[in-house]
Amino acid sequence: MAVSLAGCSDPAGGGHKDSNGSPLNPFHQAKSLAKLRLPAAYDPGEGWDTALGGVPKRAANVPVVAVPGAGEVASIQGAANGYTTIVRAADTGRIKWSSAPWDIPTPSDAESSQTPGVTVVDQEGREYIVTYAQGVQGKDALHDGSAVVRLAVYAADGQGTSVKPLRQIDLPVQGEPAVRVSAYGGRVLVGLGNMVDSGLYPERSFAVNVVTGQSTAYDHPDDLLSPCGQADCAGGRVIAATPEGPLVSVDNGGFGLAGHWFSDSVRPSGTERTGDLAPFNGLAYGVIDGHVLAGWQTPDKEDGTAANPVWSVHDLGTGRLLASMTCGYDLNDDINAGNYGSNREYGAVASPHGRYLAAGPIVFDLQRKKGICLAKSGDRKDIMLVSIRDDGTAYGAVQQDSTAEGTEPAAVQVDLNEGPDTAKVLDRGTIVPLVTNVKGTGLFLSRDDNGALRVSLRRER
Repeated sequence: MAVSLAGCSDPAGGGHKDSNGSPLNPFHQAKSLAKLRLPAAYDPGEGWDTALGGVPKRAANVPVVAVPGAGEVASIQGAANGYTTIVRAADTGRIKWSSAPWDIPTPSDAESSQTPGVTVVDQEGREYIVTYAQGVQGKDALHDGSAVVRLAVYAADGQGTSVKPLRQIDLPVQGEPAVRVSAYGGRVLVGLGNMVDSGLYPERSFAVNVVTGQSTAYDHPDDLLSPCGQADCAGGRVIAATPEGPLVSVDNGGFGLAGHWFSDSVRPSGTERTGDLAPFNGLAYGVIDGHVLAGWQTPDKEDGTAANPVWSVHDLGTGRLLASMTCGYDLNDDINAGNYGSNREYGAVASPHGRYLAAGPIVFDLQRKKGICLAKSGDRKDIMLVSIRDDGTAYGAVQQDSTAEGTEPAAVQVDLNEGPDTAKVLDRGTIVPLVTNVKGTGLFLSRDDNGALRVSLRRER
């Protein structure tokens, strides 16, 4: 949603160019700040911008990531001899270090939206920046080559220019998968999908230890949950990779940290082990900051109509229930359509200090141990969150009734301390932060006049 909000694609489809049509230096930084319409908490006149060319509007991978511990922003810039990772100080925009050009595998489809991506993982107390791309290696006139996902691992606290990766890891893939890379459990998780199974958490995946370079393949994740040995489990998906093992969620009900705990022992009150998810209830929706967000079916009302599902938040390591609520974000329709396992529409987000957690309209305040439901209520539409400040101010978009081409979702702001009634639509054209409080700044994405993806950091007031 964040990339979609950034507007139209680069019409040239290549690197960012100057007014004469010449490629810009990958370290180019605009001299004057772009004029952006921002929420009141951010100063539009204090910060910095940089532009990334060749990023499609519906890019599957985002070529920029915040590195919170180091107070940095890492991005990937296309160059004539490969791709360069550029790491800047979030508060000043000063380049702290840059990588040597990275030669990615040959893309199998020139029109693919699978542009190179970047993520960050905190493993064993140290932050690492991981870039990734998919394609074919070893292909020539004599050889067909082999399909791989290639990862390049860098220490976040690197120095200098032409920095080489600590290690490069190639993972074997089949066909032309849609790659989903995340790192919410302390290990990098590489999900391998296809055009049908294109959700956030495909059925096949790899967990990667970036320190050792070792990877573990998960081809049949439901086999990892011991209760599934006595029941009919199908469609298991790894939601997060942790040092203790994978968190697995099964499409027809049940989830847990393999070898440690299972959802049946942590069910909130008001949920049962019956219905469409029999024999087990519960689906893990996402993971963030050591916590699991989960949804549960509830018994139908006395008149036979469906009741709203229960949503909960759990400790990732133990499964311990921390808070729960009833909220009308529609869990049942996705299950009945047979596609819930892949259709996590919204990634999990958290405030920088971890008090607030959310996925779309599902929000929890861990300090008050309560949930906040931003799903449709009365004539108010669903509110889908993108980011949350430590003070409880949350930003997102109003879910559209229509997906007509060219329509833009309305930006919205809500005070989580006061509840859904504080929600207000921001002025037309306002963009909301993708990340808050990166060394005192917010990270915003938009498009410049040439269609390039503009990365903007603006200081908090």
